[in-house]
Amino acid sequence: MDPLRTALILGSTRAGRLCDEVAAWTAGVAASQPGLTIDRIDPLEHDLPCRHDGHRHPGLVALRQRLALADAFLVVTPEYNHGYPAALKFLIDSVQEPWHAKPVGFVSYGGISGGIRAVEQLRQVFAKLHAVTLRNAVSFAHAWERFTPPGTLQDPEPAEAALQALLCQLDWWGRALRRARQERPYREVLG
Repeated sequence: MDPLRTALILGSTRAGRLCDEVAAWTAGVAASQPGLTIDRIDPLEHDLPCRHDGHRHPGLVALRQRLALADAFLVVTPEYNHGYPAALKFLIDSVQEPWHAKPVGFVSYGGISGGIRAVEQLRQVFAKLHAVTLRNAVSFAHAWERFTPPGTLQDPEPAEAALQALLCQLDWWGRALRRARQERPYREVLG
């Protein structure tokens, strides 16, 4: 079985971010999923421009190539002021076609809401980009209290079960949509 190439996208670039710990936990659980490979995409590790200045910037070209290789996406995002971070919006808006006809799952974190308001906004953005967002998501309310240094999740069983369910759905949708794109490129149906 061909592995499902999954891009794990970190949504925060803030200093002292918890995103590293949440993404590492997510990648650790995903590593136990057979047939799944993870490509960790961190905006801090890309030489992205400070503003959109065309499609030829080397950092954007590299980002576009990595996203194009993905069959599916897992977005790890915090919620800042009832929304998702600007760095994540910039990353998403920097490319178009690599999102088309691919599934997107979410792992969110924040205060009392656990990041679900950010995820609901992201669903609208990805719908515009012709991506398929998954119903299930994983969220961590009061996340700073749940992850202890060096990023160990307290009481991990419920969250692991939720992520395993999400990964199962991501796998199903990823493989189904990959077959569909192979049979007929999605750009042909855009009109």
